[in-house]
Amino acid sequence: MGLCYGKPSTTPEASNPTSTAPKKKEEEEEGTVEKREEEEDNKEAAAAAVAVAVAVAEVEKSTTKPWASPFFPFYSPSPAHSLFSKKSPSAASAGGGSAAATPRRLFKLPFPPPSPAKHIRAALARRHGSVKPNEAAIAEEGGREGAVAGLDKSFGFAKGFEGKYEVGEEVGRGHFGYTCLARFKKGERKGEQVAVKVIPKAKMTTAIAIEDVRREVKILRSLTGHSNLVQFYDAYEDNDNVYIIMEFCEGGELLDRILSRGGKYSEDDAKAVMVQILNVVAFCHLQGVVHRDLKPENFLFTSKDENSQLKAIDFGLSDFVKPDEKLNDIVGSAYYVAPEVLHRCYGTEADVWSIGVIAYILLCGSRPFWARTESGIFRAVLKADPNFTEPPWPSLSIEGKDFVKRLLIKDPRRRMTAAQALSHPWIRNFNDVKVPLDVLIFRLIKAYLRSSSLRKAALRALSKTLTVDELFYLKGQFALLEPNKDGCITLENIKMALTKNATDAMKESRVQELLISLSALQYRRMNFDEFCAAALSVHQLEALDRWEQHARCAYELFEKDGNRAIVIDELASELGLSPSVPVHAVLHDWIRHTDGKLSFLGFVKLLHGVSSRSFAKPR
Repeated sequence: MGLCYGKPSTTPEASNPTSTAPKKKEEEEEGTVEKREEEEDNKEAAAAAVAVAVAVAEVEKSTTKPWASPFFPFYSPSPAHSLFSKKSPSAASAGGGSAAATPRRLFKLPFPPPSPAKHIRAALARRHGSVKPNEAAIAEEGGREGAVAGLDKSFGFAKGFEGKYEVGEEVGRGHFGYTCLARFKKGERKGEQVAVKVIPKAKMTTAIAIEDVRREVKILRSLTGHSNLVQFYDAYEDNDNVYIIMEFCEGGELLDRILSRGGKYSEDDAKAVMVQILNVVAFCHLQGVVHRDLKPENFLFTSKDENSQLKAIDFGLSDFVKPDEKLNDIVGSAYYVAPEVLHRCYGTEADVWSIGVIAYILLCGSRPFWARTESGIFRAVLKADPNFTEPPWPSLSIEGKDFVKRLLIKDPRRRMTAAQALSHPWIRNFNDVKVPLDVLIFRLIKAYLRSSSLRKAALRALSKTLTVDELFYLKGQFALLEPNKDGCITLENIKMALTKNATDAMKESRVQELLISLSALQYRRMNFDEFCAAALSVHQLEALDRWEQHARCAYELFEKDGNRAIVIDELASELGLSPSVPVHAVLHDWIRHTDGKLSFLGFVKLLHGVSSRSFAKPR
């Protein structure tokens, strides 16, 4: 199970007292002003880079830690390093001290990994009961206390682990437990090797920690049948431990492959990786699961073969999320965390941001957002833009750059989904990529069905301006809903498509949730033209360079077919605004004074959809 941003890694300064790299932990804990931190980052960058390089060389010679990496500037050992792998490449190379195998110049600003920010350390302490004796536990999630006496640590998992499996060597150790190899003792699978994640019950010191384990197993049981998901076999427990039995993947982490290639992939090789990652993440999102900790360390290859299959692992931070629900707890890994996670309001889009960071690393060998401290990384994620001007970006394809840029859009509403990314021109023709059903279309159709007739007319006009590339995704989604012979879809078509694509565990709950949200479609039929109007995302179109052209063309069409004279009170009624909204003050610029029709500004705002909440005054 993962941590919120992982535990603090040992830095060269700690290993080598002569290192001159800056030490900021004390200043952070005292609440150092962000401005001073940024100025010192710039002033001492060059000197610290040299110092850390020297420190790394000495650490490589002297360290005896099992997962020390010679690629220190880029790679900080994760708690689950070598998960399911007997011996990772990076561990092997650490022993040999062959740091020169990967050119360090590819990994920009070589400083130690950041230590957790003060508020993250405090959250970890509360979550896992690591509070000081003189500190009261802080209640979380509806008043549950951090440390509770007499916790029920019975999960209802199967018993008799030791009778069924022969335990082998330990291959990884993390904050909550460790991973070891094991073999089936008997039955058809006798001798087959598996990976066992062992979580001691003694470490489950809070109700939240217990719930985390329970949820991880529930998610693993729910997500079955996808070739890019690590296979879950079973969960056991005894008085002392919980045992999670999973497929053994001996090919090592994606991170190790990146490092062995000198830090980056060719575009074609990157496509092969991205197709697998996007497919499995789109599958998870359709089932209502958000991973929340996607990074190269959490993808393993099934074998040492260069073209072996990639598997997603470590669902310890994952959670279920409903279509219109938002999560608010800050979890993940600092370099891969999405801006909306830091704002404590996010959904499945946060995973797509993490995929964008992975894609950026694959193509250029460096992180898109970097700082020496965790709070500095957060500032960069929130405010900075990735660099696409330095090598190798100028030599990469325009489509490749656009693909990464659209994954790293800070506004989650404008960001591509995983299924849309598979429809992107850069990747869609690679090895006959199959685009999966996208959960986003159901959310958009629901909003369309609840819209006013005026907004529906505006969306129909906008849908007529879509290009062939933009229609590619919508055609694929419409086909997956398997329309009737008359070329229309109904609620029954959607039900069959969802049932076909849902796992057995999700067919009852997840499918019913989505169908209830689309109940307005029960007595309706929708052809492809109307589907395009319903399932297009205005926010995503806004992210394109040609957005204004789309909007202008759509407005011209709307002028011919849907625009009419309308008074402000009627417009407010069309929009369903409550009487508390000062409609004349907020809608006066929506209507042209010359003929009383909707203005271009009003048209664009109408496309986005409005509600009384949109005009609510901030308190």
